[in-house]
Amino acid sequence: MNPEQPAAVVVLPDHLTRADVPRLCARLHTALAAAPAAEAVCDASAAVHPDLATIEALARLALTARRAGGRQLRLYGTPPELRALLELVGLGELAGAAGEDAPAPACQRSDVE
Repeated sequence: MNPEQPAAVVVLPDHLTRADVPRLCARLHTALAAAPAAEAVCDASAAVHPDLATIEALARLALTARRAGGRQLRLYGTPPELRALLELVGLGELAGAAGEDAPAPACQRSDVE
């Protein structure tokens, strides 16, 4: 992630349910539409006990980012358990190449919680 580039940041809650997913996607979509140059970033640091709802949320957020101008969703603060689960279900590319996490989002950003 470029520290000079603004970021549209969505934060996963610690108790994520499937009912939260549409709201998270809508917020990311709104933030990306408001800032066309923004990078799509997901703060996953609270997802310390990930499950399939977490995986669904990340897959749908990644799709939302791609549909908003071909952006790639970058994860920040990915716990090891979430990284392992992403690999297990074949979505390891969301966790980043070679297990690298995106750097902390830039100060100039559009926060979405």
